[in-house]
Amino acid sequence: MELSQQTIVAVKASLPLIQVHGLEISSRMYEILFEKYPQTKALFPESIEKQPKILTAAIEAYASNIEQIEKLHDNLMYIANTHVKSHVLEEHYPMVGDALIMAMKEVLADKATPEILEAWGQAYTYLAEILAMNEKQLYAFTRVSKENPIASETDKSKSKVKKSPYQGPVM
Repeated sequence: MELSQQTIVAVKASLPLIQVHGLEISSRMYEILFEKYPQTKALFPESIEKQPKILTAAIEAYASNIEQIEKLHDNLMYIANTHVKSHVLEEHYPMVGDALIMAMKEVLADKATPEILEAWGQAYTYLAEILAMNEKQLYAFTRVSKENPIASETDKSKSKVKKSPYQGPVM
């Protein structure tokens, strides 16, 4: 999947909205995600206090670099490594995407035009495909499977997946 120029322009044009409302969108996204898809809660640490800030920074970085995503390579590999360590699977991405778009629509209200929501839906799908592809390669080196997708805390501590060499801030 490639992003259309129209999608790129709309996402970049929404960056000021993301910069102002991003933390609120991210916080609401997690609330929606856990309400609508409670099975995803097991993918996160008990305390997710930092998670909305991390997601907000990632969304802003993505919107800023959407036309040159290769600039985000190291950050995307860091995220993929983190996802594998947390046992995120490809089938979780539509759940997160749904919650993200719902949160944008709710938080931005009338500023969430159909064009912006459509563009972010497409941009999210594109990014999810990239992450899922990278994660498939990383999963090839782990013992996590679809049959045992979410490990207990004990299993996570025994995980063969090492911390990513990319220790900088996530996007």
